Amino acid sequence: MLYWTVCNARCMMIHRIPEEEFTMLIYLQMIETPEDQSKFEQIYEKYLGLMYHVALKILENHEDAEDAVHQAFVSIAENIKTIHPADCPETKSYIVITIESKSIDIIRHRKRVTNVIEFDETMWGIEIPDEDRFDMAALVGRLPARYREVLLLRFDNGYTTKEIAKILNLSPSNAEKLIWRAKTALQKLIDEDGDKR
Repeated sequence: MLYWTVCNARCMMIHRIPEEEFTMLIYLQMIETPEDQSKFEQIYEKYLGLMYHVALKILENHEDAEDAVHQAFVSIAENIKTIHPADCPETKSYIVITIESKSIDIIRHRKRVTNVIEFDETMWGIEIPDEDRFDMAALVGRLPARYREVLLLRFDNGYTTKEIAKILNLSPSNAEKLIWRAKTALQKLIDEDGDKR
């Protein structure tokens, strides 16, 4: 296991701590209150593995997946006051959406650098199985990942358009357009599903 050496300025002692704990300390420095720090620690411990798995599935590269997880945790630390407790379903949804968004950002950056990958909103995201789901949930699951993300953030988690823009690194007007497009796509699926019955 790798160890980092950290100097504690107060007592001028040198401590050796594991790399994962060192990383946690860096994130915790971004958070003001002990309650929010505790919430962040719980989220970190509960969702680190899931976040890495989602990022690796999208990026297919260990180093990029680690970068996406780091960027997602920075975003989580910045927005910790608006996040529900770790064991809440809304939190899991928020975490998955955040890591998918950060992974897609890395792909976009890679595209700008290499100009090889063409972005397609339907390309990335974790597939949601349709079986045994309420009809509306199944229809939302059939939407492209980006549309599904904004709808879940807006209507399931209750975030404002401005908060969604910040989470997804969009301008408020682009976030508003994306929500409108997602609602339009969902309405189209609802109409198609109604015609089949």
